[in-house]
Amino acid sequence: MPIYLPGSPDRPNKPSMPRIPDDLRIYAIGDIHGRADLLTEILDGIAADLRRRPAVAETRLVFLGDYVDRGPASRQVIQILETSLPAECRPVYLKGNHEDMLLKALISPAGQDIWLANGGEATLRSYGIHRHTAPSAEVVDAIGDHRRFFDSLELTHEAGDYLFVHAGVRPGVALGSQRPNDLMWIRHDFLDHLGDYGRIIVHGHTPASEPEVRPNRIGIDTGAWMTGALTALRLEGEERAFISTR
Repeated sequence: MPIYLPGSPDRPNKPSMPRIPDDLRIYAIGDIHGRADLLTEILDGIAADLRRRPAVAETRLVFLGDYVDRGPASRQVIQILETSLPAECRPVYLKGNHEDMLLKALISPAGQDIWLANGGEATLRSYGIHRHTAPSAEVVDAIGDHRRFFDSLELTHEAGDYLFVHAGVRPGVALGSQRPNDLMWIRHDFLDHLGDYGRIIVHGHTPASEPEVRPNRIGIDTGAWMTGALTALRLEGEERAFISTR
């Protein structure tokens, strides 16, 4: 049963906050990493939240990437994302560094070595390949129709005062000029920067024990594949709340 962390309707945020448009509610979901069980649980929590607080107009689910690898059920995660989301929600799927590695593994043996060294073997098993390595053509065939999903992933999504990315952004570079590699892979240069990015950056990629709320960013990767805590950030107007499977 999902729990609500500080910032929920029972503990409202008091100061003035950045906002999204008044006719929109967003649930941003952190790194899933093959935990189909936790994805199902967080979606149930979002459905319960929608019943508890019906949305005024549009509801958007923004998935921050890293759907695959490490956890045991990457194939099932993609199936859920494609077929089992709440009907009233519009999904937005961002691309994480693990999807980047998977796509490179489909075209290059060297790319497959890097992917397998970073949790890709669990994804292979979920698609029915039970060897440490396999020819790229065999992996392409196993992934099948899910290849279209991986090819369609976006790098950023913007709503009001927020920008959603997988990893972060490069300080000193305009948001419209960011390199894809930074959006999917950056860590310390982004995390350690204290300046204003022009938007509040909502990101995953770097796990922490709890959501990290900073003046310029909100990190919601809570290490689901290790901890059992998959986190979603709800944004509506100026309000923020967190839903977790912990």
